[in-house]
Amino acid sequence: MKRKAEELLKNWTKTKDKKCLVVQGARQVGKTYIIEHFAEENFEETVEINFKQLPSAREIFSGDLTVDDMVTAMHFRFPEKKIEPGKTLIFLDEIQECEQAITSLKFWALDNRYDVIVSGSLLGIDYKRASSYPVGYVDYLKMYGLDFEEFLWAIGISEELTKSLYDFAKEKKVIPEAVNSQMMKYFRTYIAIGGMPEVVQKYIDTKDFREVDRIQRNLLQDYRYDIAHYATAEEKVKAEKCYLSLARQLLDKENHKFQYREIEKGARAQKYFSSIEWLLKADIVHLCHIVSDVRFDLDDYSREEFFRAYTTDLSLLIAMKDFSIKQHIVENTLDGNTKDGIYECAVADILYKKGLKIYFYKNETVKREIDFIFQKEGQVIPVEVKSGNSRASSLTWLLKNKKNIPTAFKFADSNFGRTDDGIITLPLYMAAFVS
Repeated sequence: MKRKAEELLKNWTKTKDKKCLVVQGARQVGKTYIIEHFAEENFEETVEINFKQLPSAREIFSGDLTVDDMVTAMHFRFPEKKIEPGKTLIFLDEIQECEQAITSLKFWALDNRYDVIVSGSLLGIDYKRASSYPVGYVDYLKMYGLDFEEFLWAIGISEELTKSLYDFAKEKKVIPEAVNSQMMKYFRTYIAIGGMPEVVQKYIDTKDFREVDRIQRNLLQDYRYDIAHYATAEEKVKAEKCYLSLARQLLDKENHKFQYREIEKGARAQKYFSSIEWLLKADIVHLCHIVSDVRFDLDDYSREEFFRAYTTDLSLLIAMKDFSIKQHIVENTLDGNTKDGIYECAVADILYKKGLKIYFYKNETVKREIDFIFQKEGQVIPVEVKSGNSRASSLTWLLKNKKNIPTAFKFADSNFGRTDDGIITLPLYMAAFVS
């Protein structure tokens, strides 16, 4: 599968005086695969050390952390490898299992003869502890499951065709109805499948949603095992309950703000907030905080105690529901809160995978709510998501009362449109193609 991260990895190799690269992301989003594939395509040799698989390899980093000493130790451990500057990639996987290897990144970066990529999980790391990666000596690359464009590539849609969708978004043109209708079908399929590479590959290989469902549920079970294994004794049960409540929080009720009472009767933030923090730091959820005002800088108006929580990929959210939901999504027979919630989650997934930090706004006094707000190049951009094509009354109200917001997006099950007050309507899937 073609991944956008490959191009970012290539750009990293061209950087003068490059630092070590830390590839971050939730488990099973394809970090190890993409690094191995990139190494095979761009280096003559790869020294790959997985510290979970080869715990004895920690000995390489047990002595002096000079680059020459570490390379010598690698030569003895892997005598078949030719470890040469500029020709060899050193890939340290599951690096969280070897503290000295993390410390060594500073010295690899200062030496600058070897290309070093590391990957690892935040699971098991104390969420209250700051990152132990040496500050100033590493760059970061965040990976997610496949985004919608990558999914289209995976099922055989050419890059030329997806590029045309960026052009439609840029030029604000009506999309030919034949294209729009087919893209909505692809988008609904993507929502039902999600972007986890193993799930997408199973769909490509079998076109069997039962098999897709089986892989999704296996992945969800893996995440639950991770919580049980890595969370502290105090957090294990609470964190799992918080996580498994997300389908109810997002799909079964009108108000999608995270509510502790959905976890268990009488639950309060005092008991569960630390569990939410653990899930966040472990890359298991995204949080979308409420803002008290819609103006730059949104961080200044963010309220930490009120938020929505999303799974890091749609695959995991869909696996929390009955199998039948896939048929309803694909056949477009959902209705009510579930349909609204599904499309809201799908757009949130797109925005997160674009690397955007998103917020939402709710004004109880005037009964107005904006689904998502993000900022780009100093401007605040509000977004409403419509499962049909109803009026975006909250956006109209916002633009009327906030003169500093030049435009807003409504993503709906419709085609392109524009209002005099600056609301641009685009099909739901076009959230992936708006620059």
